[in-house]
Amino acid sequence: MDVKEMIPIIVYDNQCYLCVKFAKAVEFLTRGNLTMIGHYSDIGTELKKSILGESALEMFWFIDNNTAYGGRAALIPVIKAIFSAKKKKMNKIQEDENCEQECKTVKSVFIRSASLFSNSKKIDF
Repeated sequence: MDVKEMIPIIVYDNQCYLCVKFAKAVEFLTRGNLTMIGHYSDIGTELKKSILGESALEMFWFIDNNTAYGGRAALIPVIKAIFSAKKKKMNKIQEDENCEQECKTVKSVFIRSASLFSNSKKIDF
């Protein structure tokens, strides 16, 4: 797996209804120019082992050429990517049916939103 060929990348929780909706919104806004990878996919598991570490599942990630941004730290890079991504990629967001959380409730929306702003991490490589 050569990560450099897939950059820029969004890594999201593909077992969470809200996270999949967020990923679909980002994909729409970037016109499909980002590689979308689920945490629980084979590539997502490999990224967790090689780059992101144990805290990978706590937040979504944006990976560019030099840095992996997680959670709150990823918001500005994602916004920049929305306006600057140029290379067209073919992506298909897959929702995993094994969601064990009640992702569609109002409480879940608030918990996931709070989690987005409370978790932040930046990894340089």
